[in-house]
Amino acid sequence: MQGKGFIKFMAILLGIVCVYSLSFNLVTSKVEKDAKAYAKGDLVKEKAYLDSMAAVPVYPVLGFDYQFCKGKEINLGLDLKGGMNVTMEISLGELVKSLANNTDDVNFNKALASAQTQLNAGGKDFITLFVNDFEKNSPNVKLADFFSNQDNAQQLKANASNAEVKTYLQKEAASAIDRSFIIIRSRIDGFGVVSPNMQKQEGTNRILIEMPGVQDKERVHKLLQGSAELQFWQVYQNEEVYSIMENINKTLSTVLKDTTATTAAADTSAKKGSALANLANKSTGKDSVDLKTKELAKTNPLFAVLNIPTYQGENGQPALRPGATVGWVAQKDTAKVNAYFRTPEVAAIIPQSMKFMWSVRPMDGTKVFEMYAIKSVNPDGKPDLGGEAISDARHDYDQQGKPEVTMYMTGEGAQKWKKITAEASADANNKKAIAIVLDNAVYSAPTVQNEIPNGISSITGNFTVNETQDLANILKAGKLPAPARIVGEFVVGPSLGQAAIDNGLLSFVLAFVVILIFMALYYNKAGWVANLALVINLFFIMGILVSLGAVLTLPGIAGIVLVIGLSVDANILIFERVREELNHGKSTAAAISEGFKHAMPSIIDSNVTILILGIILYVFGSGPVQGFATTLCIGILSSLFCAVLISRLVFDALLNKNANITFGNKATIHAFKDIAFNFVGRRKLYYAISSIIIVLGIVFYFKNGGLRLGIDFKGGRTYIVHFDKSMDTEDVKEKLAPSFKNEELQVKTAGNDQDLKITTTYHITDQDAGADKLVEDALRAGLATTGVKYSIESNQKVGPIIASDLVYSAYGAILFSCLVMFIYIIVRFKKLNYGLGAVIALFHDVLLVLSFYTILDGVLPFSLEIGQDFIAAILTVMSYTMTETVVVFDRIREKLAEAGKDDLYGEERNTLINFALNSTLSRTILTSLTVFFVLLVIFIFGGESIRGFIFALLIGRIIGTYSSLCISTPIVIDLGQKKPKLN
Repeated sequence: MQGKGFIKFMAILLGIVCVYSLSFNLVTSKVEKDAKAYAKGDLVKEKAYLDSMAAVPVYPVLGFDYQFCKGKEINLGLDLKGGMNVTMEISLGELVKSLANNTDDVNFNKALASAQTQLNAGGKDFITLFVNDFEKNSPNVKLADFFSNQDNAQQLKANASNAEVKTYLQKEAASAIDRSFIIIRSRIDGFGVVSPNMQKQEGTNRILIEMPGVQDKERVHKLLQGSAELQFWQVYQNEEVYSIMENINKTLSTVLKDTTATTAAADTSAKKGSALANLANKSTGKDSVDLKTKELAKTNPLFAVLNIPTYQGENGQPALRPGATVGWVAQKDTAKVNAYFRTPEVAAIIPQSMKFMWSVRPMDGTKVFEMYAIKSVNPDGKPDLGGEAISDARHDYDQQGKPEVTMYMTGEGAQKWKKITAEASADANNKKAIAIVLDNAVYSAPTVQNEIPNGISSITGNFTVNETQDLANILKAGKLPAPARIVGEFVVGPSLGQAAIDNGLLSFVLAFVVILIFMALYYNKAGWVANLALVINLFFIMGILVSLGAVLTLPGIAGIVLVIGLSVDANILIFERVREELNHGKSTAAAISEGFKHAMPSIIDSNVTILILGIILYVFGSGPVQGFATTLCIGILSSLFCAVLISRLVFDALLNKNANITFGNKATIHAFKDIAFNFVGRRKLYYAISSIIIVLGIVFYFKNGGLRLGIDFKGGRTYIVHFDKSMDTEDVKEKLAPSFKNEELQVKTAGNDQDLKITTTYHITDQDAGADKLVEDALRAGLATTGVKYSIESNQKVGPIIASDLVYSAYGAILFSCLVMFIYIIVRFKKLNYGLGAVIALFHDVLLVLSFYTILDGVLPFSLEIGQDFIAAILTVMSYTMTETVVVFDRIREKLAEAGKDDLYGEERNTLINFALNSTLSRTILTSLTVFFVLLVIFIFGGESIRGFIFALLIGRIIGTYSSLCISTPIVIDLGQKKPKLN
């Protein structure tokens, strides 16, 4: 074996990376265990303990703090942790209308409405749809008449063509989505979500948001759907505010007379103050306030949690630091400071022209926020300037090549900006800052150097490129209204998440044990080598997932378990070839060498086909499908490395020690020997069986009124409701019907008779913000009539636009995967009939799975809905068939090469194909059984949420094996050329 040293080096390096990545979970779990021991069941004390550990080094030797380690541990998905999954849609229709100054032109608004209707039906690119409809309705009218104005003259000329206007609108639409992404992200950061996941769905006007641990649905709705408000405010300087802070501190010490409350505050404040004091020392060289004793904290309640920015003066004494920052406060203490300022006695001290705001994010590398004192100079309390004054803002570079932001004002805005900047820069020795505020959070407070007369300003500072890009987007956020609406959401309760974790882990452990036992029993000592490679493979998969920051979901766990089953496929291929070589009388060393050599083409082909399908799953899927695809792709690559390279190293080491390596026992060593099934001769019987099943599927399709589509394919809301006792689905449906005005309603069991899955299309097309509450209120009103105590464990909403997109992407995934497989087979085997046979088999498998779904719908005690997970199952089934098929094709190619021929014809071809099918039958059956056992374990123990998905895989595993043996390869004969005639 070549390159042993390199393989060992890569294995050790990968092992070190995985140990490092997985070690963070051990560190954080220890800290959290200590927190629970300290709190003794008090959740407030537990949270306070963890907050106090945020900046404390907890990682041995390397000294990483708890906050850093927490960010590096395994990210659990919503189905494992609970939380919310939200799809936001940016209203491009309202954006376009506002760009046209809210015109009342009939044809213009008709085109907008038509474009929205087409988008709802699955159309793409709202701007293109709008422009096409407008040109159809108003062929002689120029779009530039609606959109060109003085403020955008640089981007759009008055005589611009419709094509140029279309380009301008597409840029503005993309910019609006980017700005919305920045704004929503900042709001979520402010919400305090741990490890949120946000993704722009490329090519659409939607944003996918996952918020683990979040359950306050109403607050999230308000947070995400509120319109952004950009403002510019003058600010007080630090030295102007310090005396007021001192007065507030003295007043609080008088007001807070309760000794117990004061002592409790001091106990926690001493630790908090210490962390902030360290920050002040690092920043200024000396503490501004001594917070080391409880007595001092009692007399300084405000300064116990708020540090005043200072620096060391020329005389060595602390002096107030110039600038707009008036305080530093740890994140955990911001709520306390807010409460202090709301105290009536303190509120009376603060001038009416002053209000305090926090920075949008903590200072770099800390959990400390900056406080600003905003100056309100207008009698009505409004800001000096609003976001409507901004015409454009761009990320740029200054003369030294440092990132900056260039901001452009409208004509009216430029006049106001001139006045504001003149006042701020009037005193050459004391230039003032202006705060840029979005949603009451300060994004930046740059100091104004000079009066800006032309409305073009440069904002400089110690910025990174990403920061200037974000700030430019923020400045443009207030320019135009582009409302964001929730069009899809999925809420999972923590109890459901814990149940998913328990079920997923149980299925994982049991499936793993099943594989280990099977390999050890069937292949004896060689089986233990495969098991070692399998354990290492599992370790690598988990380490890689963590190091990449991937989110682990329940379908992801299913993907890992499935990879465990698939990873033995390479070992089975190798071991079966080794057994063939041993039967030919070769030595163990020679047999192992030849086995690895001859099995490699099949291993590469089978794994590449699954990898291609995994990539297609990832590209076309979303949410759980992507989680499954991620682990599948990583697992395939890791399995190749472990099953082929590491297992070969182990065999070589055993051979060097002259160990006795066995590849079976008395019961298994002669299994599948001398088998000679006539698959080719019976192919017409198999065609007839498949045809009968497909015809039955069509009959039941019409009998059942079509396929049972899940809400992710047709739109609707689904609720999982837990009752205190067993419930009859028909009785619950009857009681719910009046509340839902007899709209379409489905009630099914969700695992047991106490958990029901309730699906409805009631008000699904209603865009009103209160529609969600209206539907939930209707559900609660109907459930109340049952007289049984209940709890809503989770709910999911998919809008009609999302549903139509999913349908088209599902069709695209299946068709595209068939095309890719067809091309791969033709390129790999250089025969058109091979490619056609493989693709026909793929369509055959899809039709059979769909047929079984229609035939068994309503018969089985669990849901057989067609949703995103079903598409993932279909594509995985297709990968099974391709894997089995290419192994047989490889054996045919090998035998043709040995005979020195390009192809065979007539009875010779039939004999060759039968030989290939029979010689690979052991591998086909063994791989199918291992995967089937794994899927069966997941099906039984994996939980209701993936039972329908796994059922599709179980059927698909059987169909895939049947198809590869009886359809895809035999059909090559009927598609191939007849024997050439001799001239």
